[in-house]
Amino acid sequence: MKLRSATLSVAALLVTAGYAAAQDPPQIRHITAQSLAEVRVWDSAVDRMLRDGDLTLRQHRTDPLLRSRTHDRFDQFYRGVRVFGGDIVRQLDNGLTVSIFGTLHTSLTLDPVPTLTAAQARAAIVELSGAELNEAYEPELVVLPKDDGSYALAYRGRALGDGGLLMYFVDAHTGELLLSFSDLKSQSAIGVGAGVLGDNKKLSVNRATNSYRAEDARRPPTLVTFDLKSNLPRVINILNGVVPLTTADLAIDTDNVWTDPAIVDAHAYSGWVYDYFFKRFGRRGLDGADLPVLSIVHPANRATVQQQSPANQAMFYLNAFYAGGGLMVFGEGLPANLVDSQGRSWNYLSGALDVFAHELTHGVTDYSSKLIYRNESGALNEAFSDIMAAGAEFYFQPVGSGPMKADYVAAEDVVSGGLRSLANPGAYGDPDHYSRRYTGTLDNGGVHTNLTIAGHAFYLAVEGGVNRTSGMAVTGVGAARREQMEKVFYRAFTQMLPADATFAIARAATIQSARDLYGPDSAATRAITEAWTAVGVN
Repeated sequence: MKLRSATLSVAALLVTAGYAAAQDPPQIRHITAQSLAEVRVWDSAVDRMLRDGDLTLRQHRTDPLLRSRTHDRFDQFYRGVRVFGGDIVRQLDNGLTVSIFGTLHTSLTLDPVPTLTAAQARAAIVELSGAELNEAYEPELVVLPKDDGSYALAYRGRALGDGGLLMYFVDAHTGELLLSFSDLKSQSAIGVGAGVLGDNKKLSVNRATNSYRAEDARRPPTLVTFDLKSNLPRVINILNGVVPLTTADLAIDTDNVWTDPAIVDAHAYSGWVYDYFFKRFGRRGLDGADLPVLSIVHPANRATVQQQSPANQAMFYLNAFYAGGGLMVFGEGLPANLVDSQGRSWNYLSGALDVFAHELTHGVTDYSSKLIYRNESGALNEAFSDIMAAGAEFYFQPVGSGPMKADYVAAEDVVSGGLRSLANPGAYGDPDHYSRRYTGTLDNGGVHTNLTIAGHAFYLAVEGGVNRTSGMAVTGVGAARREQMEKVFYRAFTQMLPADATFAIARAATIQSARDLYGPDSAATRAITEAWTAVGVN
């Protein structure tokens, strides 16, 4: 059978027109079309690919910050099979294209018919992970771009096993593991209770016959907090879809004066962060359509942490993570007499507003740009969560340092000293400049390290200052206009970035977002342009 080369005519058109990025591999096109000439070429290419079936519309959204704008997100397909990481986002103003960002794979020649069935692929993932999966679960057939520049037909599936919560890609012909990487995106009655730091909070709960349930009935989506009472095997089965969460798992209190601080903070912060996204950006929850937000606390027993495997310690004690489908898990921390390998103490992870906002933002990404959780797109995924977490802190808390104060340090309310800083990444050993980025394979290519490059760009665009590596000065918009930069990054990361975005695409998209919102000659556009240049992203 002769196999045609996907979108070859489009690729030839772009090379001829001079819009193929010189640094791209021959088979990949990273798209940052903003000028009129570039937009015309790519607009024609997108329309042609839609007619040929090489692109399929996945999402059409009206821009909540600019009502005349809409954003269409297209997935790339090859002979009926989705290309993993291949997608395009087209922004329109009253029907006219303004910008196009994306990643396309232009030279595909593989056979799209699998040898294995989805059930056989599922069995291979079970064997690889050691996990128990729901029998109805079917992995997705995709075209997988490999790191060596070749492509493979693969089944994509997710499982929580001994190695953690991983995304698996198995060969659709042999069942061989082609790629795996961590998918652990870590960190109507009114009740009252004290949080982890001893502060009093009000809780929106639901009255049952003999108790009060941690169900928020005052906001449009269902916001529910579950107490798993240290039943770790049940938590793992829930995450793998073997058993569902039930009403028996709900956090409850008999007199509506809540005494468990981890529950108090998790339930209160779910409402706070929902309010932040709605009031700041007009977003209705994770998916923009009020998908339920589910929080799990007490996934494990704090007292038995030393008897747990290192993997379980890292996941369920010293971590909080977004598990997909609107579900978040907040770790137990450590007993007061124990510290981690770096000498840090850990409290209940639900006790920090920025930790909660960070994890919920992973859900927002999951239902918008779907930034792939490895390499530069994975670092951008983490950076966006840190940026929105800082935004939520400044929205609700007074500026300063110390407990329950707004700053640019992550998780400092529950982890002594915090985990990283967007203001001074180097203080925690993280890069503040693209030249200092981690280029190895650990941590999915450094997603928790390289995030500070983009996060520091956000900080400089707001506060201004000098990048310690480049020595370049940035004039920020100022703390009084922090909202401008929050909107610039939110709009770019949810509406404009493709799933396999690079730092360069993020630079172009945020600059475009600032131009759209505040004008090409605005202080916001100048600040974000200077900030990306200062951190070495050009």
